[in-house]
Amino acid sequence: MVTARAPATSANLGSGFDTFGVALDRPADTVTAERADETTIEVTGAGAQFIPEEPEKNTVGAVVDALDAPAHLHIDKGIRPSSGLGSSAASAAAAAVALNELYDRGYSREELVPVAAEGEAVVSGDAHADNVAPSLLGGFTVVRDEGVTRIRADVPLVVCLPEIAVSTRDARGAVPDSLSMDDHVETVGNAATLTAGMCRSDPELVGAGMDDPVVTPARAELITGYAAVHDAATDAGATGVTVSGAGPAVLATCPPDRRRAVAGAMVEAFETSGVGARAYQGGVGDGATLL
Repeated sequence: MVTARAPATSANLGSGFDTFGVALDRPADTVTAERADETTIEVTGAGAQFIPEEPEKNTVGAVVDALDAPAHLHIDKGIRPSSGLGSSAASAAAAAVALNELYDRGYSREELVPVAAEGEAVVSGDAHADNVAPSLLGGFTVVRDEGVTRIRADVPLVVCLPEIAVSTRDARGAVPDSLSMDDHVETVGNAATLTAGMCRSDPELVGAGMDDPVVTPARAELITGYAAVHDAATDAGATGVTVSGAGPAVLATCPPDRRRAVAGAMVEAFETSGVGARAYQGGVGDGATLL
């Protein structure tokens, strides 16, 4: 029997659609795997009642198939599904690490990224690695067809999760099919600024690079109270605010001494908009670990 833990993540970070991702301090999913002749899945924890336990419908089932590693899997959800915090990716990442160890497959964490990404296809229809990469590797990651670049960073982060849900499929459907040259140039410049900020662990640069004229405005329309939350966080000292992944979670970066104020302002703004919310104060986290 092997148990692994994988952290929540925030993808896109505004300007890095389907490319950027960052591991969070918390929350996290835990997966325990035990060898079996036939794969079975048990789910407990946050939103467990909404997660299918049939292997062909669960992200970890695809990981089992990719590793040829049948097992009884117990998923303890610390990350609510449809949150924008990489819930499905964390389960897939933790399962990949646990099964790799259980069956002594010998894959490195980097080699497990495409394996765990197969689980994402079950949920969103595409094997995206922008969430599974930081969940497995930790830090700030840049995903390309050629592989993953990981950067260690120490940047304060606040994530505010409202009590509403946005499906990944709906969020992808809201993204425009094209963009203007001006928007393209602006997005590239912002993405470069954010990457430089992560390399320097500079929350001012990271925040400045979160601006995005295309994807974020489209997805923000799906999140009740987003504009108020954005403005409240900025007024409280956030250097940048954006939609976390597909939403509805909202991600902010700020100076270390402003985390509490930013978190409180975001929660209050959601509540003023008629939506309950909770906030996580932390920073860039580590990747999946064996327990």
